[in-house]
Formats: sequence, structure tokens, C-alpha cells
Amino acid sequence: MDRTMSKARAVLRRLPSCLALGAIAACAVSQQQEVELGANTAAVIDTTLPLIRDASVQNYINNLGNQLARVTDTRSLAWHFTVVDSKEVNAFALPGGFIYINRGLIERAQNMSQVAGALGHEIGHVTLRHSVQQMQQAQGANTGVGLLCTLTKVCNSGVSQAAINLGGTALFAKFSRTDESEADAEGVKTTVLAGIDPQGIPALFRILLDERTSNPSAVDAFFATHPLEEDRITATQAQIAAYPPAQLQKLTKDNAAFQTFRRRLMALPPSPVPKK
Repeated sequence: MDRTMSKARAVLRRLPSCLALGAIAACAVSQQQEVELGANTAAVIDTTLPLIRDASVQNYINNLGNQLARVTDTRSLAWHFTVVDSKEVNAFALPGGFIYINRGLIERAQNMSQVAGALGHEIGHVTLRHSVQQMQQAQGANTGVGLLCTLTKVCNSGVSQAAINLGGTALFAKFSRTDESEADAEGVKTTVLAGIDPQGIPALFRILLDERTSNPSAVDAFFATHPLEEDRITATQAQIAAYPPAQLQKLTKDNAAFQTFRRRLMALPPSPVPKK
């Protein structure tokens, strides 16, 4: 892990310096730097978080993720989709096309369109380069190579297996409300382009809001990193309503492949208890 962190720090050192926040637009992070930082951070995550290694689960999430990514990606990124073996509800994106979705979110979803909507939202963070903007702002604020430590908490002494929160709350995941709204809009567009019903996005939001009332601890991680109120449901529903009803009716809400995938996931051994 130390070697991986050194690589990530080296990437951050090579990022161009900005003298002031007003100069961020001129402080460009190249796609190569973005992908390299994402890959090095993913290497830390992959040895720290418990991941689902089941081949059929991994194949399905990769196929669904790439079905979505290929209709919106204009930069020919190599996308990676991974299921985290955590009962907590969350999903997060790293720079360069590394998407993680928690088992707890998938198990709460009722159909394919809801999981596709969550993936489409995270893909939107990558295509809109929200993490890169965070890096640029941090450079402008002169935080330099400490950024990765701030976002992942992997620079603390005695980091070991507890370094990264199982819910993903310490990762490149805490975006502004504007970023979240933009990613929602991208998620709607992406699902439609991929032939999937976008109603899964507000429907999943509703499920999570209802659970926040009945069992708040189960969704704390999601709400810590994804500010969610009724206005996001209203906004996505308004965007969906702008599409012709005939077009929406042709889109896929669910299929047997998703339900088989979900049953397979739920049949696996219980997720490990998060370390304190």
C-alpha cells in the first residue's frame, strides 16, 4: 500500500500548480494524470475494502456499467465497475472511470433501472470530471499532495485495513449539491441513451429517503456523500417528463438477467462487519 500511495502522491506532484482559485480554468489536469490517479487510488481500495469476487456478479455489473458508459463517454476511457461487499448503501466514483457500488445499494434496488440509474449518476461524475475539479481547487488552495490524504484518509499512521470507510464516505465521493444535480441530469440522459428507463433514478431516491426515516443508520454513508432531498426527485422527474412518452415506453425497466444477478448477490455469505 505504501508503494501505491507513493505513486498517487507522485501523480499529484505533477499536477499543474494554480496560483489562485480564479486561475483554475487554466490549471488543466490531463486525462493521463486523471486516469493514473484513479488507478493508483483504486489499487489502494482494492486491497482495503472487501470486494465481491464472484465471477457472475462481476460480469453482470461490468456489462451493465459498460452499456451505460459507452453511450456517454467521449474520451475512450477504460471503465471499471466493482461491487463492494458492504451492507451499507453507497456508490462512488474515482477519477478516470473507476466506479464502485455497494452490495447494500443493489440489494435494496427492486429492478435493473434503479441500479443502472445509480451507475449512470456515478459515471456522470467522471464524465463531468468533478473529481478533477476538486483536485484543481485543492491545488489552487495550496493543499498540494495532501489532497489524496484528505479525501481517502490513507495517509494516517497505522492505516491498515480500517483506513477507508466501508461506506465509501472518505473517498472521492463528497461532491457539492451542484455536482450532484449535474450527475443526476447526466444519469437521466445516459440511461435513456442506453435504452433503460430513467424512472429508476427518482424511484431509488424515494426508496432511500423512506429508509432514512425507518432505518437511518443503514443509509448514513449514502447521505453523507450524496446530499439528497425531495428537490432532486422533483428535478429528475421534470427532466424525464421532457422526453416524449412514446420514447419512454420503449425503455427497459427490468429483465430476468438483473433478477438472477440480484438473487446471486443476496445468496452470497453475509457482508463482513465494518471494522471500528
